Amino acid sequence: MRLLEEKIKNEGRVINDNVLKVDSFLNHQIDPQLMNEIGKEFARSFAADGITKIVTIESSGIAPAVMAGLYMNVPVIFARKRKSVTLTDYLLTASVHSFTKNETNELAIAGKYLNENDKVLIIDDFLANGEAALALVKMVKQANASVAGIGIVIEKAFQPGGRLLQEAGYRVESLVRIASLEGAKVHFVE
Repeated sequence: MRLLEEKIKNEGRVINDNVLKVDSFLNHQIDPQLMNEIGKEFARSFAADGITKIVTIESSGIAPAVMAGLYMNVPVIFARKRKSVTLTDYLLTASVHSFTKNETNELAIAGKYLNENDKVLIIDDFLANGEAALALVKMVKQANASVAGIGIVIEKAFQPGGRLLQEAGYRVESLVRIASLEGAKVHFVE
């Protein structure tokens, strides 16, 4: 996705060989026009898959997931990272470790929002080691729903997540794939 690549080139900041900061448009401040285009692209990529629900993780996955949900005309469910007093009955849960925040969170989704008839599209902002996507897959499977695919805004292709998900049999569609962040510069997969 050329628009996203340009945004990363112009506004992304390489922190080190493993971390790309995109907080000016994706995971702190959000560029609504870019999210709109991202939503269109995910909707186009998964148009023939019979998606009935989109699942993501709070908070950075919400904007691209909501825009995809708008274009696909399906509900978006986000896994909460923090326990809520209102989230108590029949929970789908999984633990996930965040590399960038160096913390482990217990994710939760109210089970009433997913069932065995659902074909789920998982959307997330980044794919690195695959832990977040695999946690969401686990939660979808707890509801006996099926995973139709995984949509990723930015994949760090030099880390194993994409390969692990594909080897596990999941279709992964990444809008941008990064080959490396060496030399404080973003190198895209051609």
